[in-house]
Parts: sequence; C-alpha cells; structure tokens
Amino acid sequence: MMSRYCTQRVGVGVDACRAYGRICQLQFQLDKVANERCGDGGRAQQVALYSTREAPSPDRRMAEIRRKLVIVGDGACGKTCLLIVFSKGTFPEVYVPTVFENYVADVEVDGKHVELALWDTAGQEDYDRLRPLSYPDSHVILICFAIDSPDSLDNVQEKWISEVLHFCQGLPIILVGCKKDLRYDQKTIEELHKTSQKPVTPEQAEDVRKKIGAQKYLECSAKTNEGVREVFEHATRAALLTRKKKEKKCSIL
Repeated sequence: MMSRYCTQRVGVGVDACRAYGRICQLQFQLDKVANERCGDGGRAQQVALYSTREAPSPDRRMAEIRRKLVIVGDGACGKTCLLIVFSKGTFPEVYVPTVFENYVADVEVDGKHVELALWDTAGQEDYDRLRPLSYPDSHVILICFAIDSPDSLDNVQEKWISEVLHFCQGLPIILVGCKKDLRYDQKTIEELHKTSQKPVTPEQAEDVRKKIGAQKYLECSAKTNEGVREVFEHATRAALLTRKKKEKKCSIL
C-alpha cells in the first residue's frame, strides 16, 4: 500500500463554521472537476494539491476508484493516531486535538486500486455543530472508542450512532476499538480500578455492535500497528459495496 498525506487545520473562532464549510465545498468541487476531466490537466492538478507524489499515468487514472471514509468518536479515543499510522506509517507521540484534518491513502483490495479519502473529525462537544460538515458524500463510517475507556464505548450508543444515522442513514458502519495494547496494561487497569471500571472486553464491544447495527467490530492498536491494515481493508471493501446500493451517500438536511 502506498500512502499520501495531507492535512488542513481550521482555527476555531467566530467564523470557524463558515471557513470549514468553504474548505469542504472547495474539496468537493475539486473532486468533481477531477472526475469529469480525463485529461492530464484535471487529474494532475488535483494530485498536486494533495501530494508531492507525481501524478499517476493516464491508464491508472481511468482505473482509479475514489471513496470517502469519515471517522468519529470521543476526543482522544485514538482516531487521529489510527489515521496517521495507516497513511504515514508513523505513530504521533504528542496529542493535538483535531479540528479538521484529512488524509489520502491508496489502498489495493481484491485487485482494485482505491483512492481512499480519510476524514478525521473532532470528538469534543465544542465541535458538534461543525462536525456534520464532514459527512456529505461519504461511503463508509468508522465509529471509534478506546478500549481503555468504557465511557467512550457508552458514548457510541448514547451519542455517535444517533449522529451518524441522522446524517448518514444507510451507509455501512464499522465499530473500531482503538488502543488494544492497553487492555492488559497494568497501569491502565489500576487507573480504571479506582473508578470501579475495567478495560472493554471484545464481548462487550460485540454486544454494542449488534445494538447499533454496525457491519463489523474490529480492534486495533495504532501504537503497535496491530490490526490497523485490517480496519481499512474492511472499510474499503464496505465502501466499494456502497456504490452498488444506488450510491447511498451522506447529506446534510
């Protein structure tokens, strides 16, 4: 898998929503123009905006499939680390809360080359009105929680599934347990014990998956890289199937 990385940040202030919306609209417009223009100009220009990697050949441009993935979940549950490890191959040691970032990765599944746009979102309540601007034209949704935070799994049922179903009804949903490496970490276990909690078990997560109607439950650790590739391979396959179901996509009502 070859990967490309791009990141955009929007400052939070009076005009944050407006600025964020303009960025989203611009990206959608660029995507449409690139898809409509098969010549070297349209596609090559878009690749230049996203990456320093040279533009693909005309034959590859014709075969490329584009899909969009949006990842949601509580703040600090591991969403951004998961995306960075998958797209860049490095684990970020410093936590910086996300406002708006996106990444692009080239994924090969079942003999098909897919350009997968990975949209990161802010999980904090401060961004509840901003976050829905990420949903339009999505093909698959990842709802994440942290295995070392039972509260983040509770919020999957209490908050995230409601939001996703409201804006993205009909799209495939994958439940992802992040920070798998902390399940048996002694320090983590001791900290949770202080509040009469324990790390989330696979059985608990599977029960939640069934309740919210997610297609699958997967676990991973961005720190050790365990399960990361499997998460995005499954997500890509789910995104490809979305097209066969009358192109169901997210929209803001």
